[in-house]
Amino acid sequence: GDGIVSRKNVQPGQVVIPGQQLMGLVSSGKTWVVANFKETQLEDMKVGQKVKIEVDAYPKEEFEGHIESLSAATGARFALLPPDNASGNFVKVTQRVPVKIVLDKIDANHPLRAGMSVKATVNTK
Repeated sequence: GDGIVSRKNVQPGQVVIPGQQLMGLVSSGKTWVVANFKETQLEDMKVGQKVKIEVDAYPKEEFEGHIESLSAATGARFALLPPDNASGNFVKVTQRVPVKIVLDKIDANHPLRAGMSVKATVNTK
């Protein structure tokens, strides 16, 4: 399939080893956004719900999508150093949970690229 190279980690003349990741390949067939919602916002979210997406790069445009999946773990679970309150103080930290939102249609005039800042609003009604 078609795709776009992202996160290229290799330079000309560099010695590479088997299994080393040289680049990321992002499929251009289906565009999605991963939005990190607070765990307290997930209560009413379900797969399939409509999402309105605003992109900083295109302030006058509005994109539409839907929730494809809700992650089972919070971002802290995947962090290299998950928070560990071993000092005896109990502080409630609201974790963020990645939610995958697929765009309903591709807008050729306004391509979305990895790393762009977006604001996602889920219609939970």
